[in-house]
Amino acid sequence: MLTLNGTLDMAARAMQTQMTGVQVSGQNLANVNTQGYSRQTVDIQTSADISTNIGMQGTGSNVVAIQQAVNTLLNSQIVSQQSTNGYWNAQQSALQSAQTGLNEFLNGTGSSSSSGSATNTTSSGLSGQLSSLFNNFQAVATSPTSIAARQALISQAQTVASSFNQVDSQLNATRTTLNTSITNGVSSANSLLANIAQLNGQISSAELSGGTPNDLLDQRQQDLQNLAGLANIQTSNQANGAVEVSIGGQTLVSGSKVTDTLQTYDASGSGSGQLMVQTVTGGVDLTLTGGSIQGTINARDGELSTLQSSINTLASNLITQVNGINANGYSLGGTTGTAFFTGTGSSDIGVNSALANNPSLFQASGSASASGDNTIALQLANLATVSQSGLNNQTFGNAYSSDVAALGNALQTANTQVTNQTAVSNMLSTQQSSVSGVNIDQEMTNLMSFQRAYEAAAQLVNTVNQMMMTVNQMKTG
Repeated sequence: MLTLNGTLDMAARAMQTQMTGVQVSGQNLANVNTQGYSRQTVDIQTSADISTNIGMQGTGSNVVAIQQAVNTLLNSQIVSQQSTNGYWNAQQSALQSAQTGLNEFLNGTGSSSSSGSATNTTSSGLSGQLSSLFNNFQAVATSPTSIAARQALISQAQTVASSFNQVDSQLNATRTTLNTSITNGVSSANSLLANIAQLNGQISSAELSGGTPNDLLDQRQQDLQNLAGLANIQTSNQANGAVEVSIGGQTLVSGSKVTDTLQTYDASGSGSGQLMVQTVTGGVDLTLTGGSIQGTINARDGELSTLQSSINTLASNLITQVNGINANGYSLGGTTGTAFFTGTGSSDIGVNSALANNPSLFQASGSASASGDNTIALQLANLATVSQSGLNNQTFGNAYSSDVAALGNALQTANTQVTNQTAVSNMLSTQQSSVSGVNIDQEMTNLMSFQRAYEAAAQLVNTVNQMMMTVNQMKTG
């Protein structure tokens, strides 16, 4: 049977147990708005019974652990989902930048940035400018000797050339921005790998000492989720509490050590900026399969690269076709040999400066002796409806519209995926919150329960103290 001292010890343990409960509830309440925090619970068990002449008798309770309320399977699903989210968010951002580079939606269809629709082009964009160019060729064909019509044609051609130059420059700037994003992503990934390795060491040491480093586990989980947002990762739990991290089949964190890191390299070998990712020490080229880094790479080498090539092909074909027909014409003065366009593609297309200085040099006539002839100007105007073999048998206008539509369709797919994956993430977050989130009402209830139990244990101390005083009085009486 417990002695009075034994009962007093039991009361003291009860007070300490309930105080721990109050502290844990306070910790939960303090972190109710802390991102990544997992609710903690007190694991209370009865103390070891003692054998007495009337049988086994309890000795109170003890706190044996402070546990996290976590679902490891759910946490793994969230890490995996982060890679998918990162990929499609990066795709969406990159394609929106490419769309802006076209300068096609900022001139009257601003809503298409969110919808991703690219089937509508604008009159002030490149599509409308090409149409106006052919209309101006037609105007000169109608009035071959009109200097005003020729000046309007040259001005419109300069606008078209400038638009091609601007689109090319903006798409190159977008490519540079995407490469910078890839570089920054790799740098962030390396920092997270170092953090995870450090946390592994701290967690292993704490568990070796018999502790449960809940806050460190939360920090590591957050780092794993952030890393997964950058690249698809594979993890495996170790017996000592550490997590091994691999990317693309290459182990980068083992225990408390970073065994390898990431770096970018130019896969083109020509300095064209086709940045890809490989390991530093092993030199292994990686296919990331997910995360924002791979999403950015795929957008750059997919839709953006195709768009740049298509715009350049469009400009090149325009230069070739217009100059080819123009070469057979004659100016108002009967001269020939003045090219209409200069350059070879979208980056350097321009209008011959001689024409800008003297529009009469435009070779609209098919005869040196007939200044009022419109044969060549009419052929140039008719280019608007002629299918070009170099443009997959499409007209200039249709080819450009197809390029814009292809980008828009890709952006619409990315927008849809972002919406869908966000819904999945929200569902997983809700499930995680139901398991690991802090419920203020529940914690306040727990707090009051621990408080009442503490008060009861304190009352037990007072009761035992009075009993001990009675015993002492009996001894001295």
